Amino acid sequence: MSSLGTIYQSIEILSKEKGIDPKVILDAVKDAMLVAARKQFHTNEELVADMDERTGAIQIYGVKKVADPVTDPDKEISLEAARAIDPALEVGSEIRTPKPTEALGRISAQTAKQVILQKVREAERENIFSEYSGRVGELVTCAVKRVEGQDLIADVGKSEARLPKKEQSRLENFSVGDRIRCVIKSVEKAGKNAGVILSRAAPELVMRLFEQEVPEIYDNTVTIKGCAREAGERTKIAVSSRDRDVDSVGACVGMKGMRVQSIIRELRGEKIDIIEYNEDPVTFATHALSPAKISRVMIIDPVEKHMEVVVDDTQLSLAIGKKGQNVRLAAKLLGWRIDIKSEEEKRQEVESRMAELVVPGAPVSVLLDHGLTEELTGALLAGGVTTVEKLGAMTPEELEGISGIGPEMVQPIQQAVMNYYGQFEGSVEGEASAEAALENASAEGALETAAAEAAEEDAAGETEAAESAGDAVSAEEP
Repeated sequence: MSSLGTIYQSIEILSKEKGIDPKVILDAVKDAMLVAARKQFHTNEELVADMDERTGAIQIYGVKKVADPVTDPDKEISLEAARAIDPALEVGSEIRTPKPTEALGRISAQTAKQVILQKVREAERENIFSEYSGRVGELVTCAVKRVEGQDLIADVGKSEARLPKKEQSRLENFSVGDRIRCVIKSVEKAGKNAGVILSRAAPELVMRLFEQEVPEIYDNTVTIKGCAREAGERTKIAVSSRDRDVDSVGACVGMKGMRVQSIIRELRGEKIDIIEYNEDPVTFATHALSPAKISRVMIIDPVEKHMEVVVDDTQLSLAIGKKGQNVRLAAKLLGWRIDIKSEEEKRQEVESRMAELVVPGAPVSVLLDHGLTEELTGALLAGGVTTVEKLGAMTPEELEGISGIGPEMVQPIQQAVMNYYGQFEGSVEGEASAEAALENASAEGALETAAAEAAEEDAAGETEAAESAGDAVSAEEP
């Protein structure tokens, strides 16, 4: 511990390296000395540590209050004993007794070192948090310093930042010394990964890159309304123009696609869909699901934000995308739940719903009009027989098994069922008889008409014959 006398110089060096206030490190050293002293002296008395600014030496003192009478000997000293040391002391005054720092052993020194390092780390984390907590989402350029497992540690100035594996794109692979552009994802104050967390997979990275590449976005002529991303696969970004004369999508694409191609190169070939934003969710959904062509969009629940999209059968796989990626990104971009169906699926769904609306079977209660009593109807309903069709399919033994129905009741029940079905048979027979009568009437009418036509033809023939005979007679006369 003899080296502690020159610790002041070490404090200055450490504060400059870590960018920490020297007073914070000095307080940490004092706390460490006090922890080591308490461990060494095994005392309950109050201890304080002071540094001699002239020599840089740290001295430990035991502090006691002057009291009369003394109630706690570890923390108080009698007035008589205190005045033996300094006659000017009064009740309530403090008296300090130097402790021999040379008595602190190697273990105490190691404890002091650990406390100092811990305090310095805490101070460094506090500095990092205060500096970067307001910069979340900001684009930073950093250099890969080292690799820890699957994570990368990057240098961002005076401090280090972590780029976890889950925040990296699967298309990318970096080595020590590579310069990379990332966004600050979060700043953790405590925990295993305390410090600055970087990301190359966050949607904010694409947004910041567009802000750098597209002047219209930088000057707020074109605004980014939303961005949904699956790193290494595809990104959908929605943009809107505040100026009628400026095409938002065209501005982001650039001449011959130069602007967007620059961003695609930065993201190692990740696909980017630039979509025109629209306040109307139906129109926006139609744009967001591109390149698929949408037949129609129906809002199912505007409160819960649920919509249904119908596409042509040939466009279904394109609208869904590889492993559902296209519709998943569109849903993230809109903030709506999207159900995609083909025209054939929608048609089948409508047919099944219409079939559900048709109630199968007539209720047992209709048999009240065909001779069934209310008591028997109630017994059948209590036994779970609710339709005439089900009742007609039951055997006499099954009927007798229902509570409240005896052997003598089976015949009336069966008769009521027969009466019910008999009305349909009668109507069918009646319809057949009516059709037959109509056919017979039609046949008779046709015969009468034919006879009348034949009689008219005969009469006409006779008239013609008479006229011919008359003409002949006239011709013979002079």
